[in-house]
Parts: sequence; structure tokens; C-alpha cells
Amino acid sequence: MSRRARIAPDRGVTLVELFVVVFLLTAMAGLALPVAHRLERRAQEIELKRSLREMRRAIDSYHYVVQTVPSAKKDATAEDWPDDLEVLVEGLDLGLAKELKVKFLRRIPRDPLTGEAEWGKRSSKQDPDDEMWDSQNLFDVYSLAEGKALDGTEYKTW
Repeated sequence: MSRRARIAPDRGVTLVELFVVVFLLTAMAGLALPVAHRLERRAQEIELKRSLREMRRAIDSYHYVVQTVPSAKKDATAEDWPDDLEVLVEGLDLGLAKELKVKFLRRIPRDPLTGEAEWGKRSSKQDPDDEMWDSQNLFDVYSLAEGKALDGTEYKTW
């Protein structure tokens, strides 16, 4: 007898084995999808925090420059806060050189949860809970996204 004849012939996969493999793959995919969704949501929340921090720093920088540089007062409001977010992008003329403006933001960031570059705004004279902006003295920004974060807080309170 030849050596090849003594070895058992190759057998195919049985139907039971195929069902077990398909069941295991389905179960693993069912576990992986919620984890992937949670990771995506966490990444969006991190980006939201980063955008809010960037805009708040720009607002505070504007306020600081207007208070410390005497030539900046002519373009500023009475309260030394910007009128809107666009002012931070357009820049502030300090009168130091012709056609030179100090810019605080390159662009208005988009909200990663809503996909828009629209933000809720608060005035320096408003209560923190007011949702309508009085269109002057931009003091703070917040997200317009509905719902709650992974930690249970509402996005509007960030």
C-alpha cells in the first residue's frame, strides 16, 4: 500500500461546523458594533470639548487684548467683549501697521455633533441658563446639540 492510501482522505466542512462558525461570527459582530459606536461618540465629544476650548480661549484673548492695548478700544464694544464669533475670525485692528489685524480664530469650528458651524452664544449680561442671546457682548459659547453625553450631562451645559 502506498503512503498516500494510508492517510484518510480530506473531508469537507459539515453543516453543523458551518452553523457554529456563522453563529460565533455573528455574536462577535454584535458585540463589536456597540463598542465601535461608543468609541465614535467619545471621539465626537473630545472634538466638541476641543472646539469649545479653542473658541473660549479666543474670546478671552480678544477681551485681554482690548483691555490692555489702548488702540484696540476704538473697534471694541463698551464691555470689551466681541460682538460675535465672526469678529474673532475677521480680526481686530490695533493700528500698529497698515492693513494689519490681529486674528483670534482661523475659522469658526464646526460642532462635531450637529455638523454645523452654528453655536449657542451667551452675553456677559445674561444668566448662564438663558438660551436666547441678546446679540451683544459675546462672553461664552455652547453646543446646540440635543441629548446627553456619555457621562450623562447635557451637551448644552458644557
